[in-house]
Amino acid sequence: MDILQSHSAPTRQALRIAKLQRVQDFLFHAITQFFAVSVLIALVGIIISLVINAWPALDKFGIGFFFTKEWDIINGEFGGLIAIYGTIVTSLIALLIAVPLSFGIAVFLTELCPGPLKRPLGTAVELLAAVPSIIYGMFGLFIFAPLFGEYIQPALAATLGQIPGLGILFSGAFNGIGILCAGLILAMMILPFIASVMRDVFEIVPPVLKESAYGIGCTTWEVVKNVVLPYTKAGVIGGIMLGLGRALGETMAVTFVIGNAHRLSPSLFAPGNSIASTLANEFGEAEIGAHYSSLFALGLALFVITFIVLAVAKWMLMNMEKKQGLKT
Repeated sequence: MDILQSHSAPTRQALRIAKLQRVQDFLFHAITQFFAVSVLIALVGIIISLVINAWPALDKFGIGFFFTKEWDIINGEFGGLIAIYGTIVTSLIALLIAVPLSFGIAVFLTELCPGPLKRPLGTAVELLAAVPSIIYGMFGLFIFAPLFGEYIQPALAATLGQIPGLGILFSGAFNGIGILCAGLILAMMILPFIASVMRDVFEIVPPVLKESAYGIGCTTWEVVKNVVLPYTKAGVIGGIMLGLGRALGETMAVTFVIGNAHRLSPSLFAPGNSIASTLANEFGEAEIGAHYSSLFALGLALFVITFIVLAVAKWMLMNMEKKQGLKT
């Protein structure tokens, strides 16, 4: 009898432990599921809020709101083309400049940088990402824009501005502030984000893969091109999309240097506007009505642009994985 009781006691203890573990697993699953669903609920709530508040403008102006450049507060006529154009162009300029520089920084830090310099340079790049956007804006307005207007714009007009067809992009007055200046400031802002992500994903490549490539005589560029990039393509594209997301939604830095003019010009030297700068400048003073609703419509446009960018990035990743599967 004593033997049976001695065996049954551990059994009951094991059953209690197993029951407790099942309860813990259920609670952990329920809590994590709630966190995941709450993100989706918040996203749906944002979309519904934007659509409800933007509906009066969309009902009044129709789909043409997004393709009309008129922005007349006095007469109540609004169109989002100028702000959408400024947002897309400044973000593309920022990407064209920041992505190659970020790639070079990441490759240097992971493949070429001497050991004593790797940590200080890596820390410096990360510190740039921590600088508040308003500081970039103040730097752009008070330091960069005057130098840009005095030295860089005349040089661009004298060189690229003389190329037929391309010259119109680099024509106009040398004011410093404008679409191109805003794009350059955005490039400074997103460069540390992209470079940090690229560096981190480059460092996770198994050393044996790179050592094998070096062992058969590959150069550093060949190792990066044929080993590092294929292994880290998802992380690289993710870093670029992270930088693009910040460029699309950046507010204060762009507001300082873009010129805040509701004018559409083919020249990159001309002042313009973006969705974020328009919202920052006018939302606080907008009265309930067409103006207020049009600002929400611009916010909805920015949301749609961001969604399209993410969808394209996802499609690119799926397409690259599919092609890689066919090659193998």
